[in-house]
Formats: sequence, C-alpha cells, structure tokens
Amino acid sequence: MAISASMVKELRERTGAGMMECKKALTEANGDMEAAIEAMRISGLAKADKKSGNTAAEGTVAIKLSADGARFGMVEINSQTDFAAKAEDFVAFTDKVVNAVLEQQPQSVDQLTIDGEPVEEARKTLVAKIGENIQVRRSVSGNSTGGLYGEYLHGGRIGVVCEVTGGEAELARDIAMHIAASKPVCIDESSVPAELLEKEKAIFAAEAAESGKPAEIIEKMVVGRVRKYLAEITLVGQPFVKNPDQTVAQLLKEKGASVASFHRLEVGEGIEKKEENFAEEVMAQVRGS
Repeated sequence: MAISASMVKELRERTGAGMMECKKALTEANGDMEAAIEAMRISGLAKADKKSGNTAAEGTVAIKLSADGARFGMVEINSQTDFAAKAEDFVAFTDKVVNAVLEQQPQSVDQLTIDGEPVEEARKTLVAKIGENIQVRRSVSGNSTGGLYGEYLHGGRIGVVCEVTGGEAELARDIAMHIAASKPVCIDESSVPAELLEKEKAIFAAEAAESGKPAEIIEKMVVGRVRKYLAEITLVGQPFVKNPDQTVAQLLKEKGASVASFHRLEVGEGIEKKEENFAEEVMAQVRGS
C-alpha cells in the first residue's frame, strides 16, 4: 500500500514521533494507522519523541582516558531529574557513550554509534525505559601528539581534562582539579578572545572616567584593572588552588611543564531551567476541578 504524506502527517500529530519513524511504521504496518501506533508505542519511539520537549538540565559528566594517557573522551548526558541520572540503566548508557567517544573521537555526538546503531536510537530506547527526557548534549575528545592528559571529575557534575606537556600525570590531574574549581576562560593572555578583552576595557574605562581624575591617571587605572582581570580569567595567572601563594604559571615553571589545552564541562551549564511553583500548580488544579 502506498503511504501518503497526509498519513505520515496524521501519525506524527498523534504520536509526536519524527517523520521518518512514522513513514517506516506505516510501511511496516501496510498503512494500518492503529497498528503503526501500537508498534511505535512498543518500540518507545512515540514516547521518546514526546519527552524530547521536556527540559533536561540534570545528569552527569563522564570521562575516559586511554591507558597511556594520550587519548581521552568526555561527555555530558542530561536527564530531567538527578534521580534518573543515578539509575542503573542511565549509568550503563553513560559508560557506553563515553567509551564510544574515546574510541571513535567524533566531531559531534550525532556521529556516535552505540552497539552498532546511532546513539540517537539508543537514547530513545533509554527514554522509553526510564520515562523521562535524556539528552546526549555534548562531547569532546582528543589525541595528544606529545603530552599527556590528566582528568578530574567532581561529583559527576564537573569534568575537566587537561593536556600537559613536560609534566607527570599527577601534575596534569592537579591542574585539572584547579580548572574545575577556578573556571579559567583560557590558558594565557594570548588566547583571550579580543572581543571579550575590548568589552571589558570599555567597561573599565567608563567606570574610571566617572572618577573625574586626569586622563593619564584614568589610563593607568584602566591598565591596572585589565591586568587584574587577565589574572582572574587566565589559567596561568590564577593562584593555584592547592597553594594560593603560588600562581599556576609559577607551578608549571617549577615543574618544567606547560599546558597545551584544557576542556571543562559542567552539568546543565547554559541550560535555562524552568522554575517550578508548586503552590500555583496546586491552585490551578483546584480551580480546574
């Protein structure tokens, strides 16, 4: 039986599933709408796609290093609740995904495959089993050409991988721990985005101008503020968390090492969470009853 666009449209509206899934279900059901819906319910596709609109801002960050410390994979996987992120199925799924990131070194999560199938299909199966929205939000991976990677995972919510050249594994881990706590923007002044620096300079200049001091004094004030700002946002300018009397730059010099790169992922970072007002929710239900 020929599957028309109107049939696909109707199935999409009734299930919330994607167009290709709907067409496939209708084809396999020989155009029987109710049979297609039942098949999709069993497979979990309809349920998974309907859940996809729910905010998933909880979850976990996972990291995997190769045995020689020369390769890494890191991923953020989100759930709607912290409870779901601790479920056995979620943990097992996360382990498979981070191992796939390490082995496959993908440019994006869309390229990942799990047990021979696209990660999206594995995600939908998990959604159907757990009953809430799950998203493989982002991943990073790398293959060092001369250094080694150190990792630090804080409570499964903040993950950092740091590539160190000329240092030992313990130093790489210590720097990763520092990055988790201090959240630097970049390694040093040379890698500070120009637009970010210009924006901050303009703010400092405007604030200094309000002081009414002479232009040459204002210029010195701005230079001082910029110097302090750069020390705050650059990794090498920050006081080392394990020894605040020493900057990260001083620590690296002492160890004869340098930081080639770092990556920091934090669960839910940048996701706008819906604020729940349970009192209003209850009142709305009372009014509607």
